[in-house]
Amino acid sequence: MGAVTGPALPPSAVRHLHYASWSPSSLPIRCSSFGLPRRPFLFLLRSPPPPRRRLGNNRVRCSAERHALFNRIAPVYDNLNDMLSLGQHRSWKRMCVSWSGAKRGNRVLDLCCGSGDLVFFLSQKVGTEGELMTECKGCIPSGWLIQVYGLDFSSEQLSIASRREDLYWKACYKNIEWIEGDALDLPFSDSYFDAITIGYGLRNLIDRQKAMREIFRVLKPGSKVSILDFNKSTSSLVSLLQEWMIDNVVVPTASEYGLSQEYKYLKTSIAEFLTGKELEKLAKEVGFSEAKHYEIGGGFMGNLVATR
Repeated sequence: MGAVTGPALPPSAVRHLHYASWSPSSLPIRCSSFGLPRRPFLFLLRSPPPPRRRLGNNRVRCSAERHALFNRIAPVYDNLNDMLSLGQHRSWKRMCVSWSGAKRGNRVLDLCCGSGDLVFFLSQKVGTEGELMTECKGCIPSGWLIQVYGLDFSSEQLSIASRREDLYWKACYKNIEWIEGDALDLPFSDSYFDAITIGYGLRNLIDRQKAMREIFRVLKPGSKVSILDFNKSTSSLVSLLQEWMIDNVVVPTASEYGLSQEYKYLKTSIAEFLTGKELEKLAKEVGFSEAKHYEIGGGFMGNLVATR
């Protein structure tokens, strides 16, 4: 996407989208939501810089079908979430952020961030007292505070997240960085984050154990990851109700947007997911000292909390 014309703005108004991997010859110039061109940049931080290694051209390891699916549903993702959960998904996401233990001044990460709900909640939680980004000649203004990172494999979802950031602007949102990258190969140093969240993302990753190992690696000792997702219930009644809701509410509603096939995958993905006990076991297998899974939303949803 090329640059578009827009009114002149001060440098402090420029927003940016950081790619986990780029090369000057292959990365296109992108446009900020203010109409100014986004350019690849390097930056310096007080603490060790977050990129740990380059991901090359294969920076996102997932099925091409699943990748395309999330790009397709991106434009209506938020509206469908509101309709299908009657707005309850925001309460569940606030619980997820609370269970992460994120506090003011922390450096935090939301994996599989989608359109940014959890990132915005984290931003308000930790405030703007974060690490200081110093000036890089010709790149971004000095004094830029980055302490909330939202990472996703879907460029369409990230574009929507960036637009929502500007639309619902709050002062604390200047602490946000959006990253297109791979949850199985995180571009951050060891023990880098004070808290991590994932909302409806672990279920869609092709290697959940590797994802959990990466989360463990980049978390500081004693810190927590909070993982919200559909609950694979051991109760036959809850499972039957969940399947009925998908077949008779979720898919028909999605069909109004021409996305019935895209949402039919939910039933299969939940069936292939892990139960609460299995998630607790997985967390402990990769090294977490404590792991507890909570059923919420009448047992339809679940939240794993694991401590490094």
